[in-house]
Amino acid sequence: QVQLVESGGGLVKIGGSLRLSCTASGRTFSNYAMGWFRQGSGKEREFVAAISWAGGRSTYYADSVKGRFTISRDNAKNTVYLQMNNLAPEDTAVYYCAAEGSGLGSRHTYDYDSWGQGTQVTVSS
Repeated sequence: QVQLVESGGGLVKIGGSLRLSCTASGRTFSNYAMGWFRQGSGKEREFVAAISWAGGRSTYYADSVKGRFTISRDNAKNTVYLQMNNLAPEDTAVYYCAAEGSGLGSRHTYDYDSWGQGTQVTVSS
């Protein structure tokens, strides 16, 4: 497994931006697909975005964030990012990054092997 640590969450106003980071250690980062998920209060964890392993670089987004969020990775830094723009109150959640061993990427939580501890994002007026 790979160990994951998220950072970059916080309080932001409606329409603002945040960039989340997730740094990995323990295994070859570039072999993994990486995903971002979120869980609002009282809600199930939901898919946000994913990026395939270093060779593929395919990206996938939930419809609710398409055009506003961008996932990217820097394999030299063992880090995946989630740039979030035009944030809305419904984006308020704990955001988790996860690593998926096939390298292809997935929208499903059960495909991911390792998870970070999460970082809180709160969007308010």
